[in-house]
Amino acid sequence: MALLAPRRLFLLFVGLVIMALGIALSVRSDLGTTTISSPPYVLSIISPLSLGMASILVNSSLVLLQFLILRRRFHPLQLLQIPVLLLFGVLNDIALWATSWVTYTAYWQQWALVLLGIVVLAVGIIFQIAGKSIMLAGEATVLTIATELARVFGERRLFVFGYVKIAFDIILVLSAVALGLAFAGQVVGVREGTVAAALLIGFFVKRLQPVLGPPLERFRR
Repeated sequence: MALLAPRRLFLLFVGLVIMALGIALSVRSDLGTTTISSPPYVLSIISPLSLGMASILVNSSLVLLQFLILRRRFHPLQLLQIPVLLLFGVLNDIALWATSWVTYTAYWQQWALVLLGIVVLAVGIIFQIAGKSIMLAGEATVLTIATELARVFGERRLFVFGYVKIAFDIILVLSAVALGLAFAGQVVGVREGTVAAALLIGFFVKRLQPVLGPPLERFRR
């Protein structure tokens, strides 16, 4: 099976490790984290769950959402997202442990951590793209929604992956804000760094893809 070719899985694994490190750096900034990680991060603040366990919970619910949307059209192959999200959850906790020494003494240093986390996360995404293997639950859910909207309502510009991704990210951040307000009485885990991640991750992926993408794709072959 092409999706499970050893080199594809290797690129996926390396991408997950790098992405987990990028998320950990953004968490260490105390200026919020990435959009996809904002609900798990808030859950880890308002509950006894670690970030990794909260990430597993949220991503598992996204796989369930895909099933509810697709029903009989849900391909059993998509269940491979489950071991990937379990691994990613564990990697999140390991990355947080590995960066426990990271501190700051000034606001500009917090922003340095945010920007470093964004660049590192973008690199991890490029590895994942180059692997062309199993998708993470967040991206798979966006693709599912975009595909179903186009199937039901016809091909429209608003239903392309990019626009659906923007709407999906907004919903995730609003969900994180709602969780904080409901259980902590204030907004927690969502700050200016979250906004920066939403605006800049795609930018850095586009800038770094032409440099890193071709050699990674050659390795995959």
